[in-house]
Amino acid sequence: MAGAGGRGNVFKLSRDWLSVQEVVDAVSSASCGATSVFIGTTREDELGGRKVIGLEYEAYELMAQSEFRKICDDVRERWPTVTHVCLHHRLGWVKVGEASIVVAISSPHRHDSQQAIGHVVQRLKSSVPIWKKEVYDTQEASWKENAECPWAFHNKVPHVTPSRENV
Repeated sequence: MAGAGGRGNVFKLSRDWLSVQEVVDAVSSASCGATSVFIGTTREDELGGRKVIGLEYEAYELMAQSEFRKICDDVRERWPTVTHVCLHHRLGWVKVGEASIVVAISSPHRHDSQQAIGHVVQRLKSSVPIWKKEVYDTQEASWKENAECPWAFHNKVPHVTPSRENV
């Protein structure tokens, strides 16, 4: 659905089931001794007596592609030996147990690809405009923000107006 970034970078948003093997194949290289993979799956959470049965994803695709390129540039600056980065993310309905995201990174040695994969997932969740709505077994739904987002509720310090007694 979406296209590719610069050399060695592949980014895809898809409404279809994600293939881990396709993502791994996209980063395979004879010069790399390490391929690190992250697979994020939809999990069944119990929240207030309701079970999550799936997630509904939406994205601002052009901006997502631009942010992915920035993430790859950052990765290559921090870990210059990283050879390939591939990220596939689902859009639309993703039921419990299915992959929502698959990321693979290759490098000559494991250290760089292992560190870079965590960085990519963190940055994806904090800066790429992809949104998820939890759908429950009660047919209710709730949009969720990633904890990594700079605007996430838990990151905000509550504004406290001092009372006259505290002044």
